[in-house]
Parts: sequence; C-alpha cells; structure tokens
Amino acid sequence: MNNGNNGRHNRSLLWLAVSFAATLALSGCFGHKKAAAPATGASAEPDKVLFDNAMNDIKHDRYDEGRLAMQTLINTYPDSEYLAKAKLAVADAYYKEGGTSALTQAVAEYQDFITFFPFLDEAAYAQVQIGMAHYKRMEKPDRDRDEALEAEGAFQTFLQKYPSSPLYKDAQQRLRDVQEVLADGEFRIASFYYLRKANRASAARLAELVERYPLYSEADHANFMLATIYERTEHSDIAAQYYARIVKNYPLSPLVADSKAKLVKFGTPVPQPDPTAMARMQAEQQAPRPSNRLVMRPLGALKSGPDVRMAARTGEPTLTPENSGNTETLVPGASGSTIVGVATAGGSGGSGSATVSADTVPATSSAGSASTSGTTAPVDSTAGSAAPAGSETVGASIVQPVAGSEGTQAVSTTGTATAAAAGTAPGDATQAGSGSGDTATAAAPPSSSTGESTSKKKKGLKKLIP
Repeated sequence: MNNGNNGRHNRSLLWLAVSFAATLALSGCFGHKKAAAPATGASAEPDKVLFDNAMNDIKHDRYDEGRLAMQTLINTYPDSEYLAKAKLAVADAYYKEGGTSALTQAVAEYQDFITFFPFLDEAAYAQVQIGMAHYKRMEKPDRDRDEALEAEGAFQTFLQKYPSSPLYKDAQQRLRDVQEVLADGEFRIASFYYLRKANRASAARLAELVERYPLYSEADHANFMLATIYERTEHSDIAAQYYARIVKNYPLSPLVADSKAKLVKFGTPVPQPDPTAMARMQAEQQAPRPSNRLVMRPLGALKSGPDVRMAARTGEPTLTPENSGNTETLVPGASGSTIVGVATAGGSGGSGSATVSADTVPATSSAGSASTSGTTAPVDSTAGSAAPAGSETVGASIVQPVAGSEGTQAVSTTGTATAAAAGTAPGDATQAGSGSGDTATAAAPPSSSTGESTSKKKKGLKKLIP
C-alpha cells in the first residue's frame, strides 16, 4: 500500500519538475531578444544620418526641424556629397510649407542653388520651381500683375536655358497660363477705354497685346477692336491689316465673316487661312479642359488665383520679356537732344507702349509735309504754326503708337521738333516740315476727344527738357 502511494508521489514530483523546466525554457525564449547588428558604416557617415533624419522631418511636415538639420549638415560638412541635395531640400521645404513669406524664401533659396550649382541637372528643376513659386502667388487679371510678370520671366528663362529638360513641356504650359492672365488684364483695360471711345488709350494696349500674346483666347477680338478703332479714325488701310490678320491667323474665329466683309468694302484682297494657324485652332478646340459647371461658378469668387482654363494648350508662347520702357526720355541726337516718346495707356501705367516704323503708312498734310527717314507716317499737319512762348526747339526722333503691317512702327524725323509748353496731349510733338516755315503736328493716329486724363496733358513735354 505504501509502495503505491510512494509511486504516485514520485510521479507528481516528476511532473512538477518537467513543468518547471518547460516554463524556464519558454521564459528564456521570449524574455531575451537577440540584439540587432549595427548598420554597416553608420558611424562612419554622420552626414548621411543627418540628411536622412532631416528628409524624414520634411516628409512629415516638420519643416523647421528639417531645415535646421539640413543647415547643420551644410555648415558642418562642407565637403559632403549631400551638400547640393541639402541645399535643394531647404528650398523645397520652404516651397512645400507655402504662404507668402515661405514662398519668397523658397525663391531666394532656389536662386542660391542655381548660383552655387549651375551645372547640375537639378538647376533646371530649381529654375522651374522659381516660376512655380511666383505662379502660386499670381493674382487675378484685374489685380496686381507683379507676380505674373515674375512667373513669366522665370519660365521664359527656363525654356531658353534648358530646352532639352524633361520639364520643358510642363513649363511651357505654365507659361501659356501666365500669359493668358497677363493678356486678359490688358484686354479688360483696353475694352474699358474702347467702350468710352478713348481711342488712343485703347489702341496703345491692344497693339501691344496682339503682338505680344497671339495665343491669347481673345486675340481675335483684340485684333477686331483695334481694326475698328483705325476704321473709325479714318485709317482704313491700317484697319485692313488687322482684319486680314484675323482671316489669316484665326481662321476658325466667329469674326472671320465680318472681317472678310470689311476687306471687300475696302477693296483689299482677302488672304487665305494659314494652315499652321488652322491646325492650331483645331487642336485647341479638341483639347480637354476643366469643366465650367454652373454650380461651381460661385466658388470662383472665393478663389484667390486666376482662372486659366481658357489658356492655350498648343503653340509657342512668347519668349521675349515685356518691354518696360514707358516714359519719355532725352537722349543725344544728331543735332542736339532727342525726344523719345513712348505712348502709355494711362490709368494704371505702363505696359501699353507701342512704336511705329516708317514703312507703308500714308501721310496727310494741308501745307508742307513732315520729312521722315523712310516713307511718311500718318501726320495731321497745320501751316505756319509757331512755337509757343517758353518752348524749346530740339533735334528730335519721335516714337508714336501707330500699328503697321507687322505691329508697331517707328518714325524718325530729320528736321527739328518743338515741344509745346502746355496743352499737348501725351505722345504729341510739333515737327518742322520740309517747306520753309511750315510745321506739322504729329499725333498718335487713333485720336479721341475723350482720351485719358493725365498730368502730361497739362504739362506737355516741357517737363522733359531741362
């Protein structure tokens, strides 16, 4: 009996011993983890560790921490292979952060990158990003245009410097968008003056617009308005050139029929449509564009940026910068000083300058004719007009806003010009005629009694003469 009890007792002890041993074994397996092997070369490349950590911060929107780490890398390891990447990453961090101040700083950082690393492939990317930073801050057409002009210049620089870049097409489309906004702003101002019969103010802006932005969605209407201005100021030959341009360069425009009728009325040959222009307009009609649903239109008023849905999708945008010369200046001439008058479209100053070349523009004169270096320009002249008291006579070369066959044309007089002391409209000057004692007053052809009111009308050109 005792032997049976002892046997059971021994088996219980054995079971407990086995259980305890198993427990110890399991606790040993799960309680102690094997240490991971250190990364190969991690201690030998602290700049890489710093760069990776900074990129991780930027990726998770910790821009300040990321930029601080990148700047530490730049200052501590000037010979690091990650130096250029760190410099570009700082600029990208500012760009991704957004906001006026951050985008301004991004532009400065991208420009610094191009200055220090002009031959790297990333320089092209930095140039595009400069344009995009200005693009994101671009205002609507009826507001400040400074950011749009900066974006235009940045994209033009990129397209000229990096024609083989894979970013070329994207930058080209962005430039078309920007130029659509700039052209639309000029067109709105020109339309304002056009409806009020302020011919000179409207023509100055329209002439600049149609030459500079031929891809503008309303370029055909701008040409038609300009032709109408010359027609109602009795310069039918110049008007016919703009009507012909609509027929040739905008063959699918709804204004083609009226333009052809005008050409027939003037007895001018009707040109054939340009095949390249026809193909471009057909491609524009088939190009996909964002929807313009009625339900979404009220939300457009809440959007700070411009609407570029109607911007061209094909064609080469203008790659020349805008001419900012919009004031009269005195420069040395053949026989004294030279007056160079650049017509401005008044109001908000500036971009409506237009010049006229001495080509095929007719001249009208009642007594004597203005002597020019080429063919004569359209001049309204009067006989025997004397220079008013207080005026000064100088040898002059006068630039006027008269549109010709290739846009704007320049007239250079070979005689003398008298600038009136008062009562002279902007861009006007008195020219000495070829006849003895005859004088001719040269004015911008699309004249109007309801022109813009500026200080130039009160002071004339006397203020330019010391």
